Formats: sequence, structure tokens, C-alpha cells
Amino acid sequence: MIIPQSDHLIQILPPKEGGSECLLYLFLNDYSEGAHPNILDALSRTNLQQERGYGTDSFAQEAEFLIKEKINKPEAKVHFVSSGTQANLISLACMLKSYESVIAAESGHIAVHEAGAIEATGHKVNVVTGVSGKVTTEAVMELLALHTDEHMVKPRVVYISQSTELGTIYSKQELQNLHEFCREKGLYLFLDGARLGHALMAKEADFNLQDIANCCDVFTIGGTKNGALLGEAIVIVNRNFQENFRYHLKQRGALLAKGRVVAIQFIELFKKNFESCLYFANAQHANFMAEKLAAGIRVCGYEFLYPLTTNQIFPIFPNKLIEIVETHYGFYVWSKIPAMPDHSAVRLVTSWATTGDAVEAFLQDLKTWKL
Repeated sequence: MIIPQSDHLIQILPPKEGGSECLLYLFLNDYSEGAHPNILDALSRTNLQQERGYGTDSFAQEAEFLIKEKINKPEAKVHFVSSGTQANLISLACMLKSYESVIAAESGHIAVHEAGAIEATGHKVNVVTGVSGKVTTEAVMELLALHTDEHMVKPRVVYISQSTELGTIYSKQELQNLHEFCREKGLYLFLDGARLGHALMAKEADFNLQDIANCCDVFTIGGTKNGALLGEAIVIVNRNFQENFRYHLKQRGALLAKGRVVAIQFIELFKKNFESCLYFANAQHANFMAEKLAAGIRVCGYEFLYPLTTNQIFPIFPNKLIEIVETHYGFYVWSKIPAMPDHSAVRLVTSWATTGDAVEAFLQDLKTWKL
């Protein structure tokens, strides 16, 4: 994998409002950089090649073939869209009748961070209490027991994300349990894979892409957060949702005339075998940098709100320390700690492009500022 030199990655940003320091590096997200150089090269190399539009080009066909090969589902259908929110709302709108709803954990992306995009399609999000960000069959069962007649929406789809908003992952057994439960209850399972690569490359992961495909009716594969310039792949395994899906794409403004821009990126991400596949290499690097960052923070004596699994970590810092750190680095203050009113949890995210130099600089500064 090609990683740019660290001096190309350190972000020199305008001073934070009300402060005099410049931010040295952003741990805000895994899409703070543009795109992996291989992807930019591929886009440039194919720039003048003429193709048909709206996802009928040869690049889309090749990218679809590569993904179907990876999941071992030749009968699946794959469509490429520009963003995760777009992928979620279009997929769920396709899967739901007008009076049906989707079930999600209270921390689920569609329930918190998509500005009511699902509700805007006319479908309610039924929220259940998650366990470490994960939906459980017990919670879904309790919800189903409450929805007994036509005076309420009818729950039909269970929404999960892999990894979750808390950086945790579902085990293979948990996925299989949800899959079997949904079949028994007449529900569909949709998996938001915006950070699927990071979940697959987690040390605790006991599943692969084929397992994901075997357990889900529809799932997405995220490119935006794993080295792509933009783009997500919608993988439709359940044949009931395959026919006429392009109408949903067009109606929601997702059938791009230059869909090749997204497809070319997924070719670059998936064009080689597992060992050298850029998609997995990018995620593995991000996870490794998160592990290195977390280890250093732990040495400094700080605890974590959630266990480290993927490329999102949630250390708990004194509020006074946070005030110092945020004048030098970009990150999100995640939540207050009721038992520790003078502390808060922050979220630090590493990416395919995070360097060891950036991690070491943060840890060295943390040691210097330790209160």
C-alpha cells in the first residue's frame, strides 16, 4: 500500500476561533484526506476513455463483478452511489412499504446523524436500546410485541452497522442469530457497511465478506471512509429488491451520469486478491494506527468509554486537558461522564493515511500536557 509521506499529511489549519494555536493534525474522521494515490491515478488514467452513462459503463460492470466474486454471490446486484446517507435512505425506502418502519439501535447512524433522512422518505425509525451499539434479538422482540395492529407502524427491517457508531463489531454468531431471527419473524436485515472494511480487519473479527452476504438481504460497502474520494456500493442479495432498483436510484437523484467515477474507485479497492487488496490494506492500516494510539493513551493512564476494536477510539480525558488538546488537534468531544463530572469522552479516528509520525506527535504532546 502506498502511504504519502508524513509532511504531506500534517494539516496546517487556520487558528481555532478564540485561540492562537494552529491545529497540527485531524483525528476527526477517516475521510479528512482526499483519496488514496492509486485511486487518483486510476481516475486520471481513464479520464479520456469514453463510456456510456448512468451506471451502464464497463467500469461499473467490472466493479460489480469484483464485489460479487469477493462475496461469492453471482446472483447479487451491485449499485454505486455517492454517499452513505444516500445508500441508506434509498435501500431502506426500497425495502419498506409506506406503513412499515425500520428498527435501529439508539446510537444508529440513521437514528442520530442523518438529519431525519429516513423519516423524510416517509418511514419511521423505531429505536431500541443497543448493547455496545449493537441491536439484540431481545430488544427487537420487545419492540415487536408493542406493535400489534394497524394503529401503529409495522416494523419490517432491522438496521445494523458493521462496525457500529461506537467502533464495536458484531461477531459471526451475532450476525447469524439476527439473520435467523429476522427470517422467523418475517423481517429483513440491512447492514450499513460505511466502515465495513475496518470491521473485517479487526483482530476480533471471525467473519468475512461472504458471511456478511449470507446474513443480509441488503448491505453496503463503504468507500468514502476507506480511501476512496467518495462512493458506496449497495449490494442487493435478496432478489425481491433487485428488480427496478434503478428507478429508486433515479428518483432519489443517485443515478449518476458519470457513475464511472465511483465504479473506478471500487475497481482499485477490490481488483486484487485478499492479501494485496487495497480495500483491506487501507482498513488494516487505520486499525493498526488506532491500536498504536490507544496503547499510548493507556500508558498515560487514561481509560476508555468503549473497548478498542476498529479505528474509532473513545478515551476519557479531564475537561481541562481537552481544552488544551483541542487547540492543537482536531477531534470530537463525544459525551459527558456522569460519574466523573470533570471528565468527558472524546472520539479519535484514524484513517488509511494516518502516519506513525502523527500518532507519536499526539502521544508526546499528551504526555507533556498530562494533568
